[in-house]
Amino acid sequence: MESKYGFNKLSTNEFCDWIAKYKIARTILAIQEHHTYSPNYSLFNGTNHFELQQGMKNYHVHSNGWADIGQHFSIFPDGTVLTGRSLELSPACILGNNANAICIENVGNFDTGADKMNDSQAQAIVTITAALCKKFNFQVNTDRIVYHHWFNLSTGERNNGTKNNKTCPGSNFFGGNKVEDCLNNFIPKVKQEMDSSIQVVNTDLIRFVQVTAGSLNIRKKPNASSGKVPGREPALLGSILRVYEEKNGWIRISSSAQHWVSAKYTMDVERATVTSNGLKVRNGPGKSFLELHVLLKNAEVFVSAEKDGWCKIALNEQWVSKTYLKF
Repeated sequence: MESKYGFNKLSTNEFCDWIAKYKIARTILAIQEHHTYSPNYSLFNGTNHFELQQGMKNYHVHSNGWADIGQHFSIFPDGTVLTGRSLELSPACILGNNANAICIENVGNFDTGADKMNDSQAQAIVTITAALCKKFNFQVNTDRIVYHHWFNLSTGERNNGTKNNKTCPGSNFFGGNKVEDCLNNFIPKVKQEMDSSIQVVNTDLIRFVQVTAGSLNIRKKPNASSGKVPGREPALLGSILRVYEEKNGWIRISSSAQHWVSAKYTMDVERATVTSNGLKVRNGPGKSFLELHVLLKNAEVFVSAEKDGWCKIALNEQWVSKTYLKF
């Protein structure tokens, strides 16, 4: 692994080993696939990975006003991967759909007639997506793996590419950017790459909580005097954490290690699935409140409060009707 400008460069094999061991506090429910459009293949010379990544960060920070580079990972034409934004932070990539997501930017312009994705990058995209699916124990489908093209640019509504959408990750990304293209051309490759025997269902999961502090340290033992876990970033405000054990006001957030956080800086949330298409999200608990965006069937949310048959699904005011949720 090589490091520069705060980024790490890994081969696909190095990435698979690294992500399997990496501890992430927040709950991940989706992997976003994007293309950079620019930089494209013409700007990559085989050795300037770090410079292109730093250029993207500069643009995201100084032009877009974001706190950091938008994506968690960039996959380059030679199949190498660069880390980006902290995995404890939501990406800045799809309006209204960044919570509980991992963002991959695939370097190139994969619209029809532009860059032709080479074999090294194609294999890396499949391998890295599969490694992330293994990491988070995903069923490989188009609810877990999503394309930017499927979301309305102005509202964040998932409309599967029917109105006001970018072409991202490219109209020729693995044969196309439509849901059926993903199902026919990309999903089968990811499934083939995965070894189902590696997946382990966490049967000891007790519940979910949401972080209410700006930054919550992760400690080796369930007490405030215990040292922080080396190499683990704090859990951040709004992150959804998994609870595996409770002891004296502390909760263990790892299924395989003694990693603890103080429960007083969290609040209980309940995981739910949307049961209807076009579920309206409003800025208050009732039909008279402003409509913000809509959720499609099978979208997953975390409910922190209920009022008059409505459920709050974010720290800010976002509410949906309880009638259309399955807990």
